[in-house]
Amino acid sequence: MISFGSVFLELVFGHVPKLPLPGEEVFTDEFAVSCGGAVNSASAAASAGARAGLCTVLGDDLGSRVVMEHCSRRGVDVSPSVRVRSRAAGITVVLNFDGDRAFVTHVPGQARRGPAEVERWRAVLRRARPRWCYLHAGPGVPALLRDAREQGTKIALDVSLGDEQNRDVVIECVRMADVFLPNEAELQRLTGIGDTGAAVAAATAWGTPLVVTRGAAGALIASPDGTTEVTEGVRKVKVRDLTGAGDAFAGALIAALLRGVALTEAVVAANAAGSEAVGRLGAVGEVEVAGISTAGQTLGARFIDQVAAAADSGGVRAVGLGASEGIEAAADAAEAETEHDR
Repeated sequence: MISFGSVFLELVFGHVPKLPLPGEEVFTDEFAVSCGGAVNSASAAASAGARAGLCTVLGDDLGSRVVMEHCSRRGVDVSPSVRVRSRAAGITVVLNFDGDRAFVTHVPGQARRGPAEVERWRAVLRRARPRWCYLHAGPGVPALLRDAREQGTKIALDVSLGDEQNRDVVIECVRMADVFLPNEAELQRLTGIGDTGAAVAAATAWGTPLVVTRGAAGALIASPDGTTEVTEGVRKVKVRDLTGAGDAFAGALIAALLRGVALTEAVVAANAAGSEAVGRLGAVGEVEVAGISTAGQTLGARFIDQVAAAADSGGVRAVGLGASEGIEAAADAAEAETEHDR
């Protein structure tokens, strides 16, 4: 399988008692560095035994390096991705609050999906010919889905809150998918119906099997033939962070379908993966990042030493660099030392 989409560096804060007001500071006992986006579903599929690939844009930024290191550890193939000499990964700050999350996100221009990127996805799809692909609906995606159907690649389709603004395009995508994977809120927003049962009934008219995720309540499988509630596989866990649970569900579901099991059995496996996901901080859990995680103090100390040394020697100005350029050079030097130690 191949997951298509953007990737993000996640700075995840555990439960906070309240969201800070302007000028206010709040504290939490838990924090993790993680990564998310398309890497999450690919990582979950690989963890469940599938051959998984990631098709995204990877740059020379920290977030891209975190994603690549994580993929290397999990056995996710990044060869379908393209490398650029600029920032490419988004950055998301996740605040866990009142049983849900709040986000502050920056997406570099290079990471924003546009026609050129979708065309690149189409080329990757035709070249790799995966058995399954996973992606979110949106403008430009119908052409890729038509390619997938023509070559026999099955499609697992997802949406995010806000995608209902392109409702007609999303529904066009849904009609071409082999399975549609919204959560309850996304489905209600997409159909414009505030009741899950009625929203499911409306969506089944689009002709594609639905698997509607419902958190601790498991999932609903719905088609024109009827609706099945699946709670098996859900585990009681301490919920630490909901981020990425839907993508983890999707990756595990695809891996199970690749093994040839029926959809209901695949949802059981997916429920278990979703339960595991909410028990950790970050979409893929806390990642070990060379230079900033377990070795973070080493890189930080080297960075400070480099800046201090440059300032003491007058090197920042003597070589004609501005202050910000000097700091960047110090950071590069510190990272180079870290690379040497690996």
